[in-house]
Amino acid sequence: MKKVGILGGTFDPLHQGHLIMGEFSREAMDLDEVWFMPSYIPPHKQESSTNPETRLAMVQTATKDHPHFRVCDVELVRKGTSFTVDTMTDLVKRYPEIQFFFIIGGDMVEHLPKWHRVEDLSELVQFIGVKRPGYGWNNEIPVHFVDIPSVDVSSTMIRDRILQGKSVRYLVPEVVDTFIKEHHLYDNES
Repeated sequence: MKKVGILGGTFDPLHQGHLIMGEFSREAMDLDEVWFMPSYIPPHKQESSTNPETRLAMVQTATKDHPHFRVCDVELVRKGTSFTVDTMTDLVKRYPEIQFFFIIGGDMVEHLPKWHRVEDLSELVQFIGVKRPGYGWNNEIPVHFVDIPSVDVSSTMIRDRILQGKSVRYLVPEVVDTFIKEHHLYDNES
């Protein structure tokens, strides 16, 4: 059975931390692929500052040369608030030959018991938790933990740096840096 990790997020913008999470999870869990899945409107965040089509294009640009990375646009096509259980129910029905793993950061593992219909979700996927310093682990829901290098970078920090006219080189892939500049994302002109 093919094993696929799902890495969801707003990716506003996608950064090196996202790619490291995907790659280290793929290697540690022997996944065949990692699908990056931009959310339309995540239930736990405000609406993204960048439109969904632009975020999708940015993720496609960043992942296109990796042989095991794919982009899944199911939440963008569906539109509306994106609950993980609904998305994974849809994907499991579409791809019954795939065993799905859902990749989450250490900050989200702590809140997993509070996720919408998490019991149903845990029957559809296995969780991969990426360890992050300073976050606790719950024992209520089974999670495979993966060690990754500490990368203290966030999309919010990147947007703030761009707004301040500072460099984001090495925080995002070079192709994403170029994409951001070409589309005037997050600066005073956007």
